Amino acid sequence: MDTDKTETRAAGRPAVKRVLMVVAMLLTAFHLFASFLWIAPPSTMRQVMPGNLLSEYMIPLWGQSWSVFAPEPINGDYYFDVRAVVETADGGEKVTEWVRATDVELDHSTYRLFPPRSAGLGVGVASDIKGSWEDLPNDQKAIVKLDYFKGDDSVDRLTSKLEEYDDPDGTVDDYLESEHLATAYATQVAKAIWGEDVQRVQYQAARQNVVPFAQRNDDNAERPNIQPVPVGWRALVTEPHQSQEEFAKYFCASDEVRCADEQ
Repeated sequence: MDTDKTETRAAGRPAVKRVLMVVAMLLTAFHLFASFLWIAPPSTMRQVMPGNLLSEYMIPLWGQSWSVFAPEPINGDYYFDVRAVVETADGGEKVTEWVRATDVELDHSTYRLFPPRSAGLGVGVASDIKGSWEDLPNDQKAIVKLDYFKGDDSVDRLTSKLEEYDDPDGTVDDYLESEHLATAYATQVAKAIWGEDVQRVQYQAARQNVVPFAQRNDDNAERPNIQPVPVGWRALVTEPHQSQEEFAKYFCASDEVRCADEQ
């Protein structure tokens, strides 16, 4: 009896191994294909991935960029500043000071031999929304500067207003996707710093170029002005897969910021 059971289990092992090997091969193939789509120049091939599957899979763990090598080295810094409106103990509201989230994130990687991949998340968000904003026509840029935070339909109202104006290059959808990501990130940052009393958020992504190469030997040379992306106040955005507790634990480990439990 025991011998028969042993033989049955032994006979089943090859089938289990084959299934695991097939699953591993499919996962590897998917990862390689997704990585190819992510690092390759944007094209219609990305439409093979439904919805936001590609960006949600690649960010933040697998995101890559070859811009450090070609066509030219990275020649500027990205910033992502966040502030919030917080409900006070007497039922009123107050506006917080700006906090540079990218400085907090980069503090996790400075002078560390094995920095976390997430340390560049704020820079990635800032770069993404700045690129999408720059592609917008001027009419839409003026709309983005306005506040949209009242009610559950604030995003729908913003979308409708943006679509009232001509968008010959179809840039609105890409911008709205970037803004959704930036607002979700800003929400996590704000709640980590100021707690659950946060009512709405405002963020400013910006880029500042380094001193031009031709002026590298000029002691009086100054960096060009910051190039901001003006965005109005926005309603909070929380994704189902986000963990506010884990994000706050990671974000607040930096000495660059004092968070809700330290204030």
